[in-house]
Amino acid sequence: MASDAKELAHEFLPFVRVYTDGTVERLIDPPQVPPSLNDPITGVSSKDILLFPDTGVSARIYLPPMTTTTTTPGDQKFPILVYFHGGGFCVGSAFSALDHRYMTTVSSQAKVIAISIEYRLAPTHPLPAAYDDGFSGLQWVVSHKTALGPEPWLADHGNFDRVFIGGESAGGNIAHNVALRAGLEGLTDGVRVTGLFIAMPYFWGSEPVGLETEEGRAAMVSSRIWDFVFPSCPGGIDDYRVNPFGPGAPSITRLGCRKVLVCISGKDELRERNKWYVERLKASGFEEDVDEFEAEDEDHVFHIFKPDSEPAKEMLQRLINFINN
Repeated sequence: MASDAKELAHEFLPFVRVYTDGTVERLIDPPQVPPSLNDPITGVSSKDILLFPDTGVSARIYLPPMTTTTTTPGDQKFPILVYFHGGGFCVGSAFSALDHRYMTTVSSQAKVIAISIEYRLAPTHPLPAAYDDGFSGLQWVVSHKTALGPEPWLADHGNFDRVFIGGESAGGNIAHNVALRAGLEGLTDGVRVTGLFIAMPYFWGSEPVGLETEEGRAAMVSSRIWDFVFPSCPGGIDDYRVNPFGPGAPSITRLGCRKVLVCISGKDELRERNKWYVERLKASGFEEDVDEFEAEDEDHVFHIFKPDSEPAKEMLQRLINFINN
């Protein structure tokens, strides 16, 4: 009797298996939840929108409750946060229960319209697909400045003088690269990004930095994942999209934002790389506009998995201050 078992082509544990028939099995696949109008706890409303039918890229948008009683469209404006979830570029979703909870909390407490982009995932869509989706998503958002965009929550209530980009882990890497591209190419209608918020962003390189050592580096997920998600990358692990200060990288002074908040975990294998990013950013001329938060006893993306912990609450408050000050 013939076996129905699929033949494994390759795998990248603990994230993904790829089979010879092209099927991709995502081993980390957190449950998804639907959007909701008027969340009973926060009052935040959310809905899903299709951004680009040709690629299938969509987003979940979050609108905080109005604090005025007027019914005139546009009377109340909110800052805008374009956000990218984590997951090693190959797992995760803007619609996951964990990310939905986090974005609802951020929208509620920071009083911000949040747009979480459901970018395409590797290996089905290798990088630079997610970078293109991220930049296109940001351009779609800022196209609403003239109130001609299709989404009324943005057209009526978005403050396009206060646009922020953010993300965690791989999403932090995407956010950085979207901000860089915004600085290099510019945005629709002259919109400029106010701030970049990146939490435990994925950066790496061929040489150790800070307290990193050569021992065990080759076996680390951070060392191995880049070739898996971006096999055609011309610069390899020192390409500017993963090593912002690598050979031939654009000047970090071209980062298209006015200020940066970097959140770091003390027990994260990315800690030294994140600290190095902050140091190099300050040395480049961003010193007056770079803020850093470190949770010394926490691990990677703790704020997503332990949102009620004291460090997560402290980190959220730093983000609130960053957006509203």
